Amino acid sequence: MFIPRVKPSFISCSNVVFKKSLLPSKTSILRLAIKPIAPSSPNRYFHQSRPALIMEAIRNTVAENFGKIIPGNAAAAPENQFSLDAVPDLTGKVAVVTGGSEGIGYGCTYTLLSHNVSKLFILSQHADVATEAIDAIKKEMGEEKGKRVEWVQCDLSDWEQTAQVAFNIAEKTDRIDILINNAARGIMTAQKAKNGVDLHMAVNHIGHVVLTSHLLPTIKKTAEEGHTVRIANLGSNAHESAPKDTKFASEEELNEDLGPMVQYGRSKLATILYSRYLARHLTSKYPNILSNASHPGFVDTRQSTEHILEAYPLGGYAMTHLMNPFKKDQFEGCVSTMYNATKTEKSGQYICPPAVPEPGSQLANDEALGEKLMDLTWKLVKEKTKSKSADKGCPFKEM
Repeated sequence: MFIPRVKPSFISCSNVVFKKSLLPSKTSILRLAIKPIAPSSPNRYFHQSRPALIMEAIRNTVAENFGKIIPGNAAAAPENQFSLDAVPDLTGKVAVVTGGSEGIGYGCTYTLLSHNVSKLFILSQHADVATEAIDAIKKEMGEEKGKRVEWVQCDLSDWEQTAQVAFNIAEKTDRIDILINNAARGIMTAQKAKNGVDLHMAVNHIGHVVLTSHLLPTIKKTAEEGHTVRIANLGSNAHESAPKDTKFASEEELNEDLGPMVQYGRSKLATILYSRYLARHLTSKYPNILSNASHPGFVDTRQSTEHILEAYPLGGYAMTHLMNPFKKDQFEGCVSTMYNATKTEKSGQYICPPAVPEPGSQLANDEALGEKLMDLTWKLVKEKTKSKSADKGCPFKEM
């Protein structure tokens, strides 16, 4: 089995790392003890004591993040179980995956092709990595499957180029059934994109908004023809590390250096808020366009074995070496995302492995904050790209 190289873009680890307990926070434990963990299955928890609920919370946390210890399906309620074998046949469908040539993205790519997706656009930065991945697909799955894949060079921090990539894709296909916004800058030190915006937010959130917005005409057309379209955004439990006073009020706020973990966590908070924004503004008008976010768990990537040392030269050793036996591989790590991309019939959810809906943090449920985030996103794209993107159909306001 080909194990692709993974750049720092593709870390997906929980906020349980870096001096934080592997257990849920005191607040989350208290919340779980007061109300059922899974409202959809109240009978399962109705007679459980608080200690039992706490143990259930611990078990779920471990299963969601470290599947090798407790397989996710072993802890999930029957209605929340899912595996890659449950992905339906995708014959006739077209998919777009950012970062699809490595890490969790490659897990998604391989799974989509395994289930007969008809056309697959992979967006990433590096031609050599994409070529290696496509060659492996041809070797393992056959030349015909490899020909279904088209790689497109895309730097999500360059919003003008990202917009053009979306336009080019729209010229090559008359439908898009699956959009997986996977690529991301991981837990690394604060830097700025060429346009002067914090690189975590520029790539992880705003770049994907630009891409999604420019693909919306094709997505809407697909939905209008009676097909279900699923937008799957890669979040992370690290979103809980975002500052409690996050306001998304200005570029200056985004460019404040908060430290690697918080910088990353705030961008993943934006991902969840955006997913729910789309559910409110897009699914409400097009009920068969579904938008959801996912947490993949603690996945074995080059970020978690090498690039974490850029941010934490000493503390990263634990993630690099001591945690290796507990990490998920790329296929285990893509399960919750593939559920969102191929199976769910709901919108606006935050899904943890295998297919467990979780509320996320208080900020992740703040609709007003989500509206402020998108107002700022629109403002920044308009200011930074004016004639090349915003004035050429970046339809944030036409959801």
